[in-house]
Amino acid sequence: MITMARALNAALHDSLDGDERVVVFGEDVGALGGVFRITDGLAAKFGDDRCFDTPLAESGIVGFAVGMAMGGFRPVVEMQFDAFAYPAFEQIASHVAKMRNRTRGRVGLPLVIRIPYAGGIGGVEHHSDSSEAYYAHTPGLKVVTPATVQDAYSLLMEAIDDPDPVVFMEPKKLYWSKADIERLEHTEPFGHAAVRRPGGDATVVAYGPGVPVALEAATAAAAEGWDLEVIDLRTIVPFDDATVAASVRKTGRCVVVAEAAGFAGVGAEIAARVQERCFHSLLAPVLRVTGFDVPYPPPMLEHHHLPDVDRILDTLDRLQRDDRPDPRYVAVGGAA
Repeated sequence: MITMARALNAALHDSLDGDERVVVFGEDVGALGGVFRITDGLAAKFGDDRCFDTPLAESGIVGFAVGMAMGGFRPVVEMQFDAFAYPAFEQIASHVAKMRNRTRGRVGLPLVIRIPYAGGIGGVEHHSDSSEAYYAHTPGLKVVTPATVQDAYSLLMEAIDDPDPVVFMEPKKLYWSKADIERLEHTEPFGHAAVRRPGGDATVVAYGPGVPVALEAATAAAAEGWDLEVIDLRTIVPFDDATVAASVRKTGRCVVVAEAAGFAGVGAEIAARVQERCFHSLLAPVLRVTGFDVPYPPPMLEHHHLPDVDRILDTLDRLQRDDRPDPRYVAVGGAA
């Protein structure tokens, strides 16, 4: 059995071992091994010039990474917690995302910004944000979020090898998820979504922490007669329109599951893309199951905030109602 945390650690280890340009740094990532122990043992194996601690200054961490990337290194930095990255957002949006365009392709920034994100671990304020929309809305960044152990390893390896900056969003509540696999392997590359469960009645699109919830809901929905297809995006940017659209054209219905607040979130973008590409195939409106439009609640209340199986099942019930013929357009005698 391999946990997602161990898979991420293995990806960092293999990248450090395979490319002397790779360096890992951030708050407490050295001797401690990171808050979630993702960098455990790396400083001891590769030395404190390849894996080292930084001051508690996120803007400085990312600014330092920009300089190192421009100098030929491949930095991998850890932001420790999602909301801790906000002080570095100016560096990310103004410099990390724009450097290649600003220099007309002459200067790339091959760096990875690892961000443990989302809730479900009983974290307090500033420790449970779903901040993916900020990065997805910033042209020049790739935004990646694994939901499986194999993807955690493969996508992080690809992120480190990518010639452009990658924001790597790690779902905290999945760090301890396990897979019964013998060895870690490479999966599909960036821009390829995965069909985690085939089905014919409706498509459930999710990513990161929403994928296990969607799969659990699909199992529960089967008892109510629904045959759900579950799509795991894997990468938010680049987005796999082809896989998502093909699924929705087949099923005719779509539910988007995202832990972040609903307004102006990634879930809204997914719904819009589905509506634009699959309008004539839709039997009902595209619906979303998201977090509420409030600051992340205290730990004892987070279970009310996060999308769960019951909320997904309730949304499926709305789909079933919404695809019934509108009586205003039903002809006399019942024929549409």
